[in-house]
Amino acid sequence: MSIVGEIKDSFKNGSVLTRLIYINIGVFLFIRLVQLFLVLSGYTPKTIDILVGFFAVPSALEMLVARFWTPITYMFTHYDFFHLLFNILFLYWFGKLFMSLITPRLLLRVYILGGLAGALVFYLGLNFIPAFSARVDYNEMIGASGSVMAILFSTAVFRPNFSVLFMFIGQVRLKYVALVAFIIDLLVSLPQLTNTGGILAHLGGSAFGVVFGLMLLNGKIQINTLSTTPTSSWKPFWQKKSKLNVSHKRALTDMEYNAIKVRRQKEVDRILEKIKNSGYGSLSESEKKTLFEASKDSNFQ
Repeated sequence: MSIVGEIKDSFKNGSVLTRLIYINIGVFLFIRLVQLFLVLSGYTPKTIDILVGFFAVPSALEMLVARFWTPITYMFTHYDFFHLLFNILFLYWFGKLFMSLITPRLLLRVYILGGLAGALVFYLGLNFIPAFSARVDYNEMIGASGSVMAILFSTAVFRPNFSVLFMFIGQVRLKYVALVAFIIDLLVSLPQLTNTGGILAHLGGSAFGVVFGLMLLNGKIQINTLSTTPTSSWKPFWQKKSKLNVSHKRALTDMEYNAIKVRRQKEVDRILEKIKNSGYGSLSESEKKTLFEASKDSNFQ
C-alpha cells in the first residue's frame, strides 16, 4: 500500500484523536503549500497574511460577522511549525488520557466546544477589557490550544488524582498539571500582554473543561460505562454494511481497564444515590440495565 493509501486508511479507521491530528497537520500543510506557490508567483507577504486570515478568528465584530466560519476553522489552523508541534503533542498526550479515563466518543465534542469557548473569551476579552481594547481592530487568533486545554481540564476535573509520568519529575497528579497550566496563563503570561489571543483562548477552553468535567461527575452527561473497547463509528455514507461481521479486539491496557472500572463504579454510585433520594421507580431503562449488569459481574467491586 502507498503512503497516501496508508494515510487514508488510518484516517478512515483511526480514532477521533487520529483524525483531529491529521486535520490539523493537513490544514498546516495546505497553508504552507499555498504560501510557497504565492511566493514563487511574486505575491507580497501581505497576500499571505490574508490567506491565514481566511481561517483565523478576528476580534472585530464586523470582521467576525463577515468571516462567520472562523470560530470553527481557527482551532484547526497553525502557521508556525513549533506552534503546530506543541499543540499536536499536547493534543495527543491529553487526548489519549481523555479517551482512556472518560470515553473516546466525547473527545470531538470537547475539542469543538472548548475551541468555541476559547474564541468567545478571546472576543469578549479584546472588546470589553480596557487593557486589550486598543488591539481589537487588528487582532486575529489561530491554534488548537483552547481545545487542548478543554481536554486537559475536563480530564483533570473528572480524575484529579490520576498520576502521569513526567521525565525528570516523576509522577504528577492531573489536578496539579492543570493547576500549573492555569497559573502560567493567568499569573505569568497574561499580565505581560504577550500572545493575548492565545492566552484568552486557553482560559476559555479551561473554563469549559472545568464545567464539562463537573457535569460528568454529577451525571449530567452520560458515559457508556459498559463499553470496554473503544470503537470507531466512521463510515462513508455510501459504504454498504457487510453481511459478514468480523471484529478484532485488542487486549485492554491496565490503565484502560482501571479507568473502565472507575467509570462503572461512579455510575453505579450515582444510580444508588438516585434510588436513595427518589426510589427505584425513578430510574430510566438504561440505568436499570446498568445496575443489573453490574450486579451480574462477579469482577465488579
